[in-house]
Amino acid sequence: MSSSFTSLHITALDSIVNVNSLFTLAVFIGLTWNPNDSENNLNSDPACAPTSAIAENLIAFHVYSFSSFLFSSLVALALKQAIRLSRTTSFHYPAAVEHLVAHVNRSSLRVGMLVSAVGSVFGCSFLMLALVNVAQIKLGTLACGSSHTYAAVVPLLILVPIALLIYASLVLYAFTR
Repeated sequence: MSSSFTSLHITALDSIVNVNSLFTLAVFIGLTWNPNDSENNLNSDPACAPTSAIAENLIAFHVYSFSSFLFSSLVALALKQAIRLSRTTSFHYPAAVEHLVAHVNRSSLRVGMLVSAVGSVFGCSFLMLALVNVAQIKLGTLACGSSHTYAAVVPLLILVPIALLIYASLVLYAFTR
């Protein structure tokens, strides 16, 4: 592989890992937060009180998001390591492990990057669903028609899918080139 080709891939993989790390931290903090705090005074209508199913979904979506981001990051890190191992033998002891230097197939690299991107898309989707549940817990359920909840959720449900569509389109474009 050419040096510029692999440098581009390493930069892209670094970006995936960095963004996933930020989201993973956010999800981890979200998992430690207690959504059923007794001081919640933003939702005063008892008819709009969230059910335990909403809180359960919040935790489940956080866990799904966390695992998706972790999966994506681990795949990206593995690909990055494979690229580095294929570029040089300077990471190895001279004769002892020289057989570990491998040729990285470009098609396999593309598929790996696609798989990593899919993990990131799933992670973002689950994180968005978790945030919808946070809004329902804090502001009132969507079923009761709380205008504050809709004001928080509607932009989230519009902007995040648009961003994911742009991201997925660019990943697919790069995959086909």
